Amino acid sequence: MQSLIDWWQTLHQAAAWEWISDVVTLTGFSAIAWAIWHVLVGRLKALAEKTITRWDDIIWPAIDTPLSTLIWLWPASHSIEIIIDNTAGDVSLSWLTLVQDLVVVWVVIWILLRLVNSGEEVMIETGNRDHTTINTMGNVLRALFVCVGIISLLQSLGVSVSGLLTVGGVGGLIVGFAAKDLLSNFFGGVMIYFDRPFKVGDWVRSPDRNIEGTVEKIGIRMTVVRTFDLRPLYVPNSVFSNVVVENPSRMLNRRIYETIGLRYQDADKISAVIDDVYAMLEAHPDIETRQTLIVNFNSFGPHSLDFFIYTFTKTVNWQRYHRVKQDVLLQVIGIIHQHGADIAFPTRTLHMDPGMIEQHAGAMMAPPEVQAR
Repeated sequence: MQSLIDWWQTLHQAAAWEWISDVVTLTGFSAIAWAIWHVLVGRLKALAEKTITRWDDIIWPAIDTPLSTLIWLWPASHSIEIIIDNTAGDVSLSWLTLVQDLVVVWVVIWILLRLVNSGEEVMIETGNRDHTTINTMGNVLRALFVCVGIISLLQSLGVSVSGLLTVGGVGGLIVGFAAKDLLSNFFGGVMIYFDRPFKVGDWVRSPDRNIEGTVEKIGIRMTVVRTFDLRPLYVPNSVFSNVVVENPSRMLNRRIYETIGLRYQDADKISAVIDDVYAMLEAHPDIETRQTLIVNFNSFGPHSLDFFIYTFTKTVNWQRYHRVKQDVLLQVIGIIHQHGADIAFPTRTLHMDPGMIEQHAGAMMAPPEVQAR
């Protein structure tokens, strides 16, 4: 109790009150700096909102709160140093310097993380980009900044970063051998994000594997593909590094390739039919005439004269494509009938010897007793 009274009396000595003015000055400086920064950021935000691009809108909100915090914490740390130095006597303040370094590193990492989060939102809102890829790149950047921050903090604490990295490299090599499949799936997923052979929502199939369906999720270790009978396929990402992947969702057009046979008795009409079918396809609003368009007599079939249609639709939508194809085929039937021709179907012609026909007819017309003989 007596020691507390002595300390209080010491504070009331004239010489002891000199440090209070320094603390008040630092606090006032923090308040003035914060007010100036608040006004400046408000003006900069207003200017950024007037521009067309969205990228300048994310800079000032991202650094506003962290720098405001630094404006208060940095002078406060010096005020604490002054208070401890004048009230606690001979006390080591090296830890306070360490705290100041940690605060600076923490504020920098805080700003970078806020910039990544804001940039991620802008990229998703302003472009037709794959959300999964954007989120993954954001996670990679966040992890990178956090790792850099941790290394900086460890270095400030006096930990040997080079030795730690050496030990981590040896440990990583051991873990790599132990988790080879896990790492191959991870890097397979990374290559999917960078190469982008498909994205969520695409229809993919692999002729090398029994994989076909719609991509539902691209994870770090595996990709989920929903088949057309609604079964989920969980495919390890490393598989896509070793197989051929076809992405029908990215086709430019869909193909119509059909062979149509006319009767042999319509041989004199096939040329006119082909010309009219070709003209119909050229005038069809849903046929892409800039792509290959062929209508030609192709072969003498077993029971028909075959010509084929080879063309492409403008749409790539599966349902719309079948409606266009149906319309084309119905118009082809109409053109064939307009020329008095018809589509062939399998027939068989039986040729009999006239002598055998007369012999069988005579036997059927003979009296019963002659037939019995």
